[in-house]
Amino acid sequence: MRAKDLDRPFHGARRTVADISSEQEAIAGDTAPLAITRSDTRRVRAKALSFLQVAAPGTFVCGASAAMLRGYPVATSSELDVAVVAPRRAPKGRGVKGRRLEPHLVEVEVVDGIPASTPASTWAMLGRDLSLRKLIILGDAIVRIPRDERGIPHPERAGATIDQLQAAIDAGSRAGVKKLRAALDRIRVGCSSPLETEYRLDSEDAGLPEPELDVDIRDARGRRLGISEFAYPRYGVVVEIEGDHHRSSKQQWNRDLQKYRDYANAGWEVVRLTAHDIRTRRTAVHIVRGVLIRRGWRPDL
Repeated sequence: MRAKDLDRPFHGARRTVADISSEQEAIAGDTAPLAITRSDTRRVRAKALSFLQVAAPGTFVCGASAAMLRGYPVATSSELDVAVVAPRRAPKGRGVKGRRLEPHLVEVEVVDGIPASTPASTWAMLGRDLSLRKLIILGDAIVRIPRDERGIPHPERAGATIDQLQAAIDAGSRAGVKKLRAALDRIRVGCSSPLETEYRLDSEDAGLPEPELDVDIRDARGRRLGISEFAYPRYGVVVEIEGDHHRSSKQQWNRDLQKYRDYANAGWEVVRLTAHDIRTRRTAVHIVRGVLIRRGWRPDL
């Protein structure tokens, strides 16, 4: 237990240096989209597996760590968030942030072998820690309906529904409930990344018309040309949020070019936005506003 090739992540727990090196190599070799999110998930999972070796029965991962375990967009933390249900005592120790929760305020499920608070419980639990905007971003990620490789939506794979988020708020008194209620009013199904949610919120705040989200774009014969993040059908405008992989992947680049040609032939105008456009706040909104006005939208109507 004192060997030099063992790491001591928590009191009483050990990991081999070889395991850590293998994990670091996997993280370094992952350059695909969302690589940072996946690396955070791997780190949290490794910490959780180590801590649960020495934790008391009934201990589970919660809060930000539970969100990261599922790949949701929250800030990383050096501590592992863990909890028990009352009347058990909250976990303590170096490297962990322990909580004791009332039974009616949390639901627990097993995620890849690790007990963790459900997505809806996790979101409600973070009402005291996250800003309103970050709660909306996290909520959008949780209620998103994933699509398979053929582009078919699978509602059963969503982390939670909006009704389940509402039920988590209604479960009982908890810190940050006013923020949670305000965030729930602005959570929508259809945004698949923080950038998409940020654009959506900024466009709403700027008074742009409400777009359709995660839209199948079809031609006059009903053939699907592609799937777009935002569409303004009344004005024939789609908005595409492009990460760096749209530039660095040759396959993605060629696929995008063909899709945009198909869109143009079907009468759609494509607005392509980058992270810089969106996080410079008004830049993205200004770009889309100009296109919508040119396509017939009148802000004063």
